[in-house]
Amino acid sequence: MNNSLFQEKVVPFLLTFALLMVGTVIADFLLHQFQLVWIGRYLGIPGTILILLSFLYTLRKRKMIQVGNPKFWLNLHGLFTWLGTLMILVHAGIHFNAILPWLAIIAMLINVISGLTGKFLLNRAQRYLSSKKTDLLQQGMSSKSLEKEIFWDAVTFDIMKKWRAVHFPITLVFSVLSLIHIISIFLFWEWK
Repeated sequence: MNNSLFQEKVVPFLLTFALLMVGTVIADFLLHQFQLVWIGRYLGIPGTILILLSFLYTLRKRKMIQVGNPKFWLNLHGLFTWLGTLMILVHAGIHFNAILPWLAIIAMLINVISGLTGKFLLNRAQRYLSSKKTDLLQQGMSSKSLEKEIFWDAVTFDIMKKWRAVHFPITLVFSVLSLIHIISIFLFWEWK
């Protein structure tokens, strides 16, 4: 019997996200161990730059950039976003000294989850569901039995298809909160 869509596609997605969280904890731990915590304070800058560079994919997708293969830009988008998020999470650390940065972090994490859903899960899930239907039909399963067999996989896939409805607005919220955070840093920075 084939594994479910959840086991085949959602579990690897969850592991990818868990790797981001574990990477953050390890990086933060190492900075504290080697008394390099000050580096974390500045990791927000390259992290933000990487996330901004990840928007090149959006420009390519909308044909504002003509160079390169869209798949290359999508892969670069995922890499830059993942690394940028890691740096920003290390930058944030576990310090609870202001609400605005934490709102931006929460929006960023929701955005990362929705982005990973779109990139890693949706296409794979569609191929998986289609392949499973084909295999079961080739094994002689009736249409009614097929519907029962793939019901939960189809429900999971339908929920996953709604990722863009979350991804774009959360990207906007994250961008606005991040911009306000950056502006407030410049306003309240101790320029000596």
